[in-house]
Amino acid sequence: MMYNHALAGKKKARGSEQTSTLDTVNNLGILYAEQGRHKDAEIMYNCSLAAKVKAWGPEHASTLDTVDNLGSLYAFQGNHKDAEIMYNRALAGREKAWGPDHPSTLKTVNNLGIIYTDQDRLKDTEMTYNRELAGKEKAWGHEHMSTLDTVYNLGDSLC
Repeated sequence: MMYNHALAGKKKARGSEQTSTLDTVNNLGILYAEQGRHKDAEIMYNCSLAAKVKAWGPEHASTLDTVDNLGSLYAFQGNHKDAEIMYNRALAGREKAWGPDHPSTLKTVNNLGIIYTDQDRLKDTEMTYNRELAGKEKAWGHEHMSTLDTVYNLGDSLC
C-alpha cells in the first residue's frame, strides 16, 4: 500500500521516468514477489524494465538489476528457460560494464549455476561454478566466506 502511494506521488511530482519512480516500480515487484504475487511482480518488473531501457538504456546498472530480478522470479516459478534468458542478458551487460570478476557479475554467474543445477545440467553447473570460484578467489582470496560458499555450491552440485 505504501509503495503504491509513493509511486503515485512520485509519478505526479517527478514523472514516470525519474530514477526514484522507476526504483519504486522495481521495489513493488520485489514486494509482490516476496508476497507470492508472481503475476503482479512480473508486471511491475516488466514495466520497470521497459521504462529503464527507454530512459537509461539496456546496459545501465539499474536496468540490469531489474533483468536479474525477472530472472529470479522466473527461476522461483520453475520457468528455467526464461530465467536463463534473463540471467544471460544480465550477465552480458554486467560483463561489458564491469568486467568478468565484478561482484554483480559473479552474482549473476551464481544465479546461472543454480538454474543449471535445478535442471541437472551438471557440465554447465560445474563450468559456471568454477568460473564463479575463479573470480571470487581472484577478487577476495581462498578463505573469504563468499568464496567458500561457491566451493560448497560446486561440491554440493557434483554429489
